[in-house]
Parts: sequence; C-alpha cells; structure tokens
Amino acid sequence: MVRKESLAQLLDEGRRKIQVTDKELAEAKRRRRLLAASVRRAFPGSTSYFNGSVAHGDANTPLTDVDLGVVLTRKQAGPYGPGKKSALPLMEVARDAIHDDLDDEFPNLTIEVVGRRRAVLVRFGDPVTPGQSDFTADVMTALPHLSGRGLYIPNNKIAARWDRADPITHTRMVLHAIEDTKVVFARTVRLLKHWNGTHSKPMCSWNIKALCLGCLDEPMSLIAALQAFFTHAADEIDKGPTPDPADVAGPIPLNMPRSEVHKRLCTARKYINLAIDHEKAGRPHSAQNALHQVLPELVPNADATEEEADRLARTVRSGGTSLSGLGLATGLVTPTRTRAWGD
Repeated sequence: MVRKESLAQLLDEGRRKIQVTDKELAEAKRRRRLLAASVRRAFPGSTSYFNGSVAHGDANTPLTDVDLGVVLTRKQAGPYGPGKKSALPLMEVARDAIHDDLDDEFPNLTIEVVGRRRAVLVRFGDPVTPGQSDFTADVMTALPHLSGRGLYIPNNKIAARWDRADPITHTRMVLHAIEDTKVVFARTVRLLKHWNGTHSKPMCSWNIKALCLGCLDEPMSLIAALQAFFTHAADEIDKGPTPDPADVAGPIPLNMPRSEVHKRLCTARKYINLAIDHEKAGRPHSAQNALHQVLPELVPNADATEEEADRLARTVRSGGTSLSGLGLATGLVTPTRTRAWGD
C-alpha cells in the first residue's frame, strides 16, 4: 500500500537526500582554509573571503568544489585593474604559493592558470565525496574598488580584463536571509538547484539565489517557499534579466533564451500550485504526482488515477464538466511525464 505523505514530508525527505554531509563539508572547509592561508601568505596584508555554495550554506552532495578569493592591499593592486595589467601575474603568484604549501599533502595536485577566465583552478586529485572523480577550487585574485563598494575581479575574456562584482556582500545577504527565514532559504535553494540541474540548467545558481532574495524573507514551509519562488521568478524573468542584488555588477546572464527560462518557471509554478490545491482538497496522491513533475528525482511518483476518477465523477454529479475545477487531470495521470520543462 502506498503511503500518503504530506507535501511537507515529501520535500523534507527530498532535501535530506541531497544535503551535503557533515564529513564532506568539514573536509571541504579544511581545504578551503589551506588555500586561503596560502594566498594570504603570497600577498602579505591581503584578506581572504569565501563565497559559493559552501559559504552560502546551500551545498548539495556530491560536493565537488569550493570558492574563495583574496583581496589585495591597495598598494599591491596599484599596477592592476582596467586599463592596467591583467590578473595573470597575480594568478601565477597564487598558483606557486599553493603548490609550495599543498603539494606534499596532495601529490596529485594540479593548478590551471592559462586560459582561465576568472580564477585559478585547483584540482586536488582527491575527492571529498566517495565515488567522485575529483574535488576542485576556484581561487580568485581580486582588487579593492576605489569607491569602497565591491571589487574588481578578473575577466580575461574581455578587453578591460576586469569586472566589478561584490561577492562579499552577496555572501552576507544570503547568510542574513538564512537567518531571517530560520534556514528555509538554504533548504529551498538546495531544492531549486536540484530542479535547475534536472531541467537543463536554465539559470546559474547565483541567479536562483538572487531571485530568492527578492521573495524569501521570513519563515515559511518549503512548499510555500517554492510557490513564492516560482511565482516571483516567473514574473521577474518575464520583465528582463535579474539585476545584481548588491547593485554593483551587471545583470545576471541566463543559460538559455529568456523566453525558454520563463516557460520552465511558469510550468514549475503551475505544478506547485496544483500540488497545493490537491493537498487542500484531500487528494494526497494527486498532490504528490504534481510535485513529482517539478522534482522527479527527489519526490517519487504516485498513481493518482483513482483520486482523479473520483474527482471527475463528483464533478459530473454536481452538474459541472470534466474540465472544471483544477482542470489538469490528464497531465496528472500520465506516468511518462517526468519533467516540468514547459513543453
């Protein structure tokens, strides 16, 4: 007999499946500390910062990478920046320092600088998650911006060689949101990153978090948070690219045409709303089936045929038509539909 689980239970079980383990997280943070110490040693007086999923508290398993940066002193930064030198010499200094400090512990360590757009790529040759091929780190060499707002970060693919960004403020904003929502923000982002990954990655993780910052600011259930996100995100993407929440960098680029991203968001919103409506009406299998369309690998499918047949029969007896009510019965009883791709 199939268990009847609430949407809250299904989502809690789903997010636990992908949540990074304490062991993975501890080792990733240890390696991050080693890297930070190396680059600070390479640039005396500099400061380091952490960003990305580990710093933001929303990492999923398997954990494959970590992000950090070093901010040079104003004196060290003097020869670099737009119209001056590129970050390549700085990246080479960071590479050499990391090799000096970590080669003994990680004999398979390799570090890439040439051809890298923004950051030194460190390959440890040793995963933190069993079964993965490796664990990597992006190490950014950044300059303080003259205005005091944000940083100049490398962009070796453009003529100016540098971009403005504010990863430190981004991390601060995310951590405040996690606190304000009593961890719901991080748990929702975990689910949304999984949704994104199973639906052709229409947007980058930072775009998801930036949109979450605009709609998740208080404690709520995970299903309510997903509903708030997809409603807000569909409306905002329909208007245009997502602006930088720190108001320093340019708009956040999408991974596919905006119309296609909007379609995926609208389809996910439809199924989340449908799941909520079914649960309120006492149809748990139909609710689970609808939620499965959004998170197919985290929420098992459920046969809603009996519930839908009963609903349609009651609709006919009450004098309505088979298209009344929620009106999406055919999509719910088709077991081959597994992704909310907006088709």
